[in-house]
Amino acid sequence: MEGISRREVLAAGGSLGALGALGAASPASARTPWTWAPSGSVAGKGEGLDPEWVWDDEADTLMAAVIERGDVSKVNDALRTWTRNDQTLPAGLPHDVRVFMEEARQLPSWADRAELERAAAFNKSRGFYLNLLNGVGGGMLSTAIPREARSVYWSKGGADMEDRVAKTSLLGFAIGDLNAFRPDGVVIVHAVKTRMVHAAVRHLLPQSPDWSRTSGGQTVPISQADIMVTWHSLATYTMQKLVEWKVPVGAADASAYLHLWQVTAHMLGVRDEYIPATWDAADAQSEQVLDPILTSTREGIELTDILLGQLAEQTSPGGIDRPLVNALARFLVGDRVADMDRIPEEPFWEKTIAALWPKLIAFRERLIPLPLVPPLAWTIDEAARQYILFYLTKGQGTRIEIPDTNRPGAG
Repeated sequence: MEGISRREVLAAGGSLGALGALGAASPASARTPWTWAPSGSVAGKGEGLDPEWVWDDEADTLMAAVIERGDVSKVNDALRTWTRNDQTLPAGLPHDVRVFMEEARQLPSWADRAELERAAAFNKSRGFYLNLLNGVGGGMLSTAIPREARSVYWSKGGADMEDRVAKTSLLGFAIGDLNAFRPDGVVIVHAVKTRMVHAAVRHLLPQSPDWSRTSGGQTVPISQADIMVTWHSLATYTMQKLVEWKVPVGAADASAYLHLWQVTAHMLGVRDEYIPATWDAADAQSEQVLDPILTSTREGIELTDILLGQLAEQTSPGGIDRPLVNALARFLVGDRVADMDRIPEEPFWEKTIAALWPKLIAFRERLIPLPLVPPLAWTIDEAARQYILFYLTKGQGTRIEIPDTNRPGAG
């Protein structure tokens, strides 16, 4: 079980789960009224506007202009050379793009470097759980989020899911990296690029008849509510599962891990008044915006099958049995979501995983205090991350780039 689970971690907070950063939620009629108070946010105050009707005005205006004047290729060419947090922005960027990015790359005033370093250490010691939950678990949740599944499916990346997953993996991997927010890290780079991609998709997707027909009445995708739904399907879901599995997480580590995701949300363009200040506040917001909107869609079912098929192929030379992958996915998200995703039941493997999982956790927790275990575990996880990126890109590498069209043939 150890070997199989280790390999299945290859998504590493990105591969499947990082489908995440492309919207969420469901038809407006299925949403509950927005009652979450901004007093529970990192800002501690706010207008209290329903984030369903809030987007990213500055980025949206900019990217619409870039697309309409035909500058997408020019911007992408320049951005290929921007690869580190501390790097000067490329000279070839249009002036308005440069001005936006200089501001967008700045950390919020409330970012705490010490907390971010502690979060990196937490990722190092608990990466096995975090990668599995953010990757496979978050991935299966994402395909049961109607807007997210449809945004992914009908946008340009939906036509090539290996490349789509590889691109979104970059941000997921960066968030969990040991040097994420250090000068030589890359999370700021990938977050700013992702924010720009979101804005481009907001401009493009409404032009797709296929997306408009299935959007449940939403006229502009990836609202602030959508991004926070995705955030909860990763950060909040992961912490809830750690508690459920009785993984010992100290208060300081839990706070640091939350801070990592708070800063990441800000860097993706989320207003501070929507970013939960505590895990209790996150649980309350998740209960309102994520839990009620999970459901089945044709797009989500198809994406689930593609993603689980990729996972089965990637886990070992020649692959492992798909039934085991199905059982693991069902274990991580539970029967309700698994049924929405049409993940087949696998009674033998489901019982086996449920019986062995507590023993596996107990075994790992006994090993973690040993001096050499965290760095060794991190090295193995990092090798898995690099393998999955190599596999998905067929050795050619990948990068986050601004789209200029929707899914080919989708309008």
